[in-house]
Amino acid sequence: MNSPDIITSTKSFLDHLPVLQVLFPFAFAPLCVLFGHRKIALYITISACALAFVISLLLLRQVLIVGVVSYELGGWPPPVGIEYRVDFLNAFLLVLVSGMAFLTSIYLIGTMHAEIEEDKQTLFLTCFLLCISGLLGVLITGDAFNLFVFLEISSLSTYVMVAQGANKDKRALTAAFDYLVMGTIGATFFVIGIGFLYAATGTLNMYDIAERIREDLPNRTIQVAFAFILVGLGLKGALFPLHTWLPKAYSFSPTPTAVFLASTATKVAIYAIIRFLFSVFHSHPSMLESVLINIVMPLGILAMFAAGGIAFYQRDLKRMLAFSSVSQIGYILLGVSFMSTIGLTAAVVHLFNHGISKALLFVCTGIIFLSFGSSFYKNIKGLGRRMPWTSAAFLIGGLSLIGIPGTAGFISKWLLVQAAIEQGSWLIVAAILISSLIAILYVWQVTEIMYFAKSPSTETKEYLGPSSFLIVWILAFSTVFFGLNTSFTVEYSSKAANLLMNNFTMEK
Repeated sequence: MNSPDIITSTKSFLDHLPVLQVLFPFAFAPLCVLFGHRKIALYITISACALAFVISLLLLRQVLIVGVVSYELGGWPPPVGIEYRVDFLNAFLLVLVSGMAFLTSIYLIGTMHAEIEEDKQTLFLTCFLLCISGLLGVLITGDAFNLFVFLEISSLSTYVMVAQGANKDKRALTAAFDYLVMGTIGATFFVIGIGFLYAATGTLNMYDIAERIREDLPNRTIQVAFAFILVGLGLKGALFPLHTWLPKAYSFSPTPTAVFLASTATKVAIYAIIRFLFSVFHSHPSMLESVLINIVMPLGILAMFAAGGIAFYQRDLKRMLAFSSVSQIGYILLGVSFMSTIGLTAAVVHLFNHGISKALLFVCTGIIFLSFGSSFYKNIKGLGRRMPWTSAAFLIGGLSLIGIPGTAGFISKWLLVQAAIEQGSWLIVAAILISSLIAILYVWQVTEIMYFAKSPSTETKEYLGPSSFLIVWILAFSTVFFGLNTSFTVEYSSKAANLLMNNFTMEK
């Protein structure tokens, strides 16, 4: 008698997964403030992140079975009402963001008390959940203005999270302020672009915008909107040379903040760029080709070399990893600029794999920072003998940055090389290989200091609690696993790329 009711309720729950994906972290955030106690707030945070991760896996399964999932909010069908829309691209990245959020929440168990003042820990956790909710909302929404709202929810929360590093370094306040200024400029550019799009089309639904601008070619208003949106999201995604806020934000913020931001925030902004390029403006192929080939591709290659070279000259692990992130973003931009299925596949794979590898490196750096009170190279001499577990995990992450076979970073660079060969761009093949040699230089520099430099006389205990140890080796295992078993990342990235390129090729 009860079985039909149970099935109905289960189906109802699954039907609401898109909104629950965003709602759980958002609803749990005020609970942290309501209960007030930092330990209860931490358990609430972990629970919310775990639920978000499970929901993202269920959504990915749904997309694999039924294709694109559309969810109407408030009973108003799109394009009148707000639509949450899940396809292979954002379902894949929902798993990355929610998974990194869950791992970061576990990492907080052993590190939050050491990096964040006790009376500010509840505030930090509240902002952390709001940031997660905002990033998930950016990924899942099909409404352009709704995307702006979620982008600002995540950004405003991030500014507070970065500022919490002032407990260890007062420069965190300056970093947060710089991030605030640049983020506000980026948001302003983006919302102006959305305003131009609305003026030209009379709608905010991204898929409805795509249909309407197809009927009105060429249109100077749409071209201006495209420019404003690209610059605004470029600032949010730290695209070279709009990256100036990123090194300070990663270097002076608490390590859990750097771990989460490095693995998710810039990736979500780049996702938004890809979404607008290939789902909204695909009906302007000549405009896209001109911008991607003449602007995005050169800037991506410049980022690969310039940011990689700057990373080599750093003498602090956090700043080296920050500039390395800017360099790796260049590879993603390069993949996007090829405007081919394999190029887009490489870009999406690199979004995922670099997120995991960079999270591993920042977790290891956090352990080093807590053990020594510093992450400067001069303080980590002989680290391989004094902290063997952390050093070994850091080396795995470093090899992935280079793109050594057997690590996650290899497959995306290999796909990039294939994309360049497919287009006969042998100079770009050379650029990819040479820029990878620069990565070898700055990774080897750290490895040499860790394993071959003479240790100082003072002994230091490895700050590696059970939760930190667990996260380090989950990420290290994932970095190797996704380097050896590429079926998951390449399969879903290829499906996402095919879906996006179908829109683009239909217009050419």
